[in-house]
Amino acid sequence: MKKYEVVFILKQLEEETIEANILKFETLLKDSGAVIEEINRWGKRRLAYEIKKHREGFYTIVTFSAEPKAVFELERVMKITDDVLKYMVINLDE
Repeated sequence: MKKYEVVFILKQLEEETIEANILKFETLLKDSGAVIEEINRWGKRRLAYEIKKHREGFYTIVTFSAEPKAVFELERVMKITDDVLKYMVINLDE
């Protein structure tokens, strides 16, 4: 398994919706066999530029170890989730 870090920005929604989205991604990773090492909620921050007509977003960083197929599935789900403004997955082993 390789070590990864995903940073994603959620729309500034209600706290329950934000936590539900984070839990959804966490569950997806665990079901794919990933080992989550840390979930760091940075909270609400002002964006450097407007994204999809939003000026603020909720930043979250998740560090995990997984097989590449789990990362592909995570990216696929993040692409189709409307609440995700931006995301980036980084391979920490390289």
